[in-house]
Amino acid sequence: MRVLKFLAILLAVGLVGVGGAGLYLYLQYSADLPDHEQLKAYEPPVTTRLYAADGRLLAEYAKEKRVYVPITAMPKRVINAFIASEDQRFFTHPGVDVFGVFRAAIANLSNMGQNKRPEGASSITQQVAKNFLLTNEATISRKIREAILALRIENAFPKERILELYLNEIFLGSGNYGVAAAALNYFGKSLDELTIGEAAYLAALPKAPSNYNIQRAPAEAKARRDYVIGRMQEDGYVNAQEAAAARNEPLQLRRRPEFETVTADFFAEEVRRQILARYGETTLYEGGLAVRTTLDSEMQPIVDKALRDGLMAYDRRHGWRGPLAKMTAVDNWKPELVKFAETPPPLGQPGWQLAVVLKLENERVTIGTLDGKEGSIPFAEMNWARPTLEEQKIGNPPRRPADVVSVGDIVAVEPVTIDGKKQNYPPGTFGLRQIPNVDGGAIVLDPHTGRVLAMAGGWSFQRSQYNRVTQALRQPGSSFKPFVYLTAMEESGLTPSSLVLDAPFVLDPGPGQPLWKPENYSRDFLGPVTLRGGIEKSRNLMTVRIAQFVGMNKIAATAKTFGVVDSMLEVLPMALGAGETTLLRMANAYGMLVNGGKRVTPTLIDRVQDRTGKTIYRHDERSCETCGAENWKNQPPPVVPDSREQIYNPQSVYQIVHILQGVTVRGTAATLASLNKPLAGKTGTSNDAKDVWFIGFSPDLVIGIYVGFDEPRTLGRGETGGSTAVPIFKDIATTLLKDRPNTPFRIPPDLKMVRVNPSTGELAGPGSPAILEAFKPGTEPTGERMVIDGTGNLSLLGVDPSAGGRPALSGTGETY
Repeated sequence: MRVLKFLAILLAVGLVGVGGAGLYLYLQYSADLPDHEQLKAYEPPVTTRLYAADGRLLAEYAKEKRVYVPITAMPKRVINAFIASEDQRFFTHPGVDVFGVFRAAIANLSNMGQNKRPEGASSITQQVAKNFLLTNEATISRKIREAILALRIENAFPKERILELYLNEIFLGSGNYGVAAAALNYFGKSLDELTIGEAAYLAALPKAPSNYNIQRAPAEAKARRDYVIGRMQEDGYVNAQEAAAARNEPLQLRRRPEFETVTADFFAEEVRRQILARYGETTLYEGGLAVRTTLDSEMQPIVDKALRDGLMAYDRRHGWRGPLAKMTAVDNWKPELVKFAETPPPLGQPGWQLAVVLKLENERVTIGTLDGKEGSIPFAEMNWARPTLEEQKIGNPPRRPADVVSVGDIVAVEPVTIDGKKQNYPPGTFGLRQIPNVDGGAIVLDPHTGRVLAMAGGWSFQRSQYNRVTQALRQPGSSFKPFVYLTAMEESGLTPSSLVLDAPFVLDPGPGQPLWKPENYSRDFLGPVTLRGGIEKSRNLMTVRIAQFVGMNKIAATAKTFGVVDSMLEVLPMALGAGETTLLRMANAYGMLVNGGKRVTPTLIDRVQDRTGKTIYRHDERSCETCGAENWKNQPPPVVPDSREQIYNPQSVYQIVHILQGVTVRGTAATLASLNKPLAGKTGTSNDAKDVWFIGFSPDLVIGIYVGFDEPRTLGRGETGGSTAVPIFKDIATTLLKDRPNTPFRIPPDLKMVRVNPSTGELAGPGSPAILEAFKPGTEPTGERMVIDGTGNLSLLGVDPSAGGRPALSGTGETY
């Protein structure tokens, strides 16, 4: 009896001591704990996503790749996998799994000295406390603080909220935070598409993601996945048959299907810069924005390919610059080629690869490729490679492969299947390729809204992120002339049939300055020519006379109105496109010609939504209360008001559009006539052919092309907007317009379409050549003609019968 009493006292003292020690530890470690209530307002960093107009994923930006998913939207399969793997008594313990702690302690004691990894016993709630409120410090004091916080969290939040925080925050390797992001990036699936095996693999990762990497440690990854499947079976989440099937699933990475994504690197980078400027770095990389862009995912690859093909065509015309590198010997070529490929130049073209020349023959060369195999390049696939000389000139055509390459040369090649005679090549046949040193840009734009539908900012985003559509300031050359002629018809009363003297012009800019003597590209003079002829044939001297007659102040105002140049110098050379601008600005300016002179602002973004789905930006600000799907009752579509500002007289604008149609039929872009589509546009070539342009359009699309070197220098003799940029436009237009109806350009009210002689601009007589020309009321041609003469003034022009009815030349070149 006395012994029992002693034992009872001893037990009571022990309990008091343990309780006191527990209370002391609680007070000691809970005094400065973080406030767990902050979890109520927790908003984790979430990935910002860019989408094409059709919903395909374009790009993602995040410091932590995460997609936040509410617990109510998470499949039970995923939840069960993590419960089985990480905390099987999660729904019954108070925040700390006491049984699990004792089990882990016993296991660790028994494993002492066996070099085994210590077992952990942290519950999911404890992991939430550590991940959100504490550090990863491996100390006893941190574990105690973690346990106290876990108990508090359990008292403050329901189990479902704790699980939601955990599954959205947990790091699962390869930069993935949360189960939704991991499912997308490991398996290309949303959570509800995951199989049992895939869910089990994700649940296997929290302990040590890098140890179970599918690519680096496939055996360990499968073993850990199968362990989790076993736990799921033990806990009754799957039956034996389902577990066996899950273990037999191959464990492999699966990227998102191509039909769910689109590649447009230059476009995406431009959107990223705009979002960064508008909302800041934190919102861009952590705010979870959903950005719906204007990108047409079907158009983009067409534009990419056409620009690359055009740059390659130019590059081939200017010869072979030699191999990428050279091996001193080819006895051990395979590892040397692999080593070179570790830091290769960006080839920039799908299908291109590196190869080394192993053997030369009379009609072919033998090459080795990165996969360790040998192939061949027929001489027919390298006979374009004439040697490059100075100033973009080229040498004599090669006569045999040895004139182009030598053994040990590392070159770019592309598999080819058909030769120039449409005969099939044998497998393992390649063509010699060269990375162009020229670059350029292409853009497709909706002229009625300003929406940029496609954009290629250069040969390769990997080679250079410099965007030649939005960033390159270049001289547009003759592609600026339409705005000179537009100003003349609006401000000075000229018509498409007005005559301007095409004759020598000399300007004296003042003491100590050389005389300015502009020339036509063809270095000839045509005498009096109609405004239409001046645009179609791109006559420089006519344009300068018009600019002098109209006044450069008015032309500069037009350039500003259309957004070409904000502050143009009011000097005559600017009339020939000497002012710098971007391809985006030029394309949008032409868009405002197409749409009848209404202001549109170019945009790459349709709308931006925040992480909650609220729209925080919309490009189209027009209101339409009945446009929502909930209002649809099979009625006709609502009429949305046109709120675009009318910035120019639509009659004058149509006159220049109509003239520009002639450029694609009779002028410097006449090769486009074969498309049999309503097209208009203007070529441009700057001084010394440093920059070449073509801005062309149909009634509903604008396509802009620019080609030039990043460090400006001549493109070479014969390279013009018509020869270099127009073929790229043609490739794009051929595909984009193929299935579109031949909608004519829209004619504004009150204009008169009159039959005139295209050469003289006079009313067309019986049997004479004739075109329809657009005139404002009361401005149609009469028998009496005026010409902008050599003095820069209007003078009466007679008709010389001996010249076949052609207007006689009045005035000669003068110095001003």
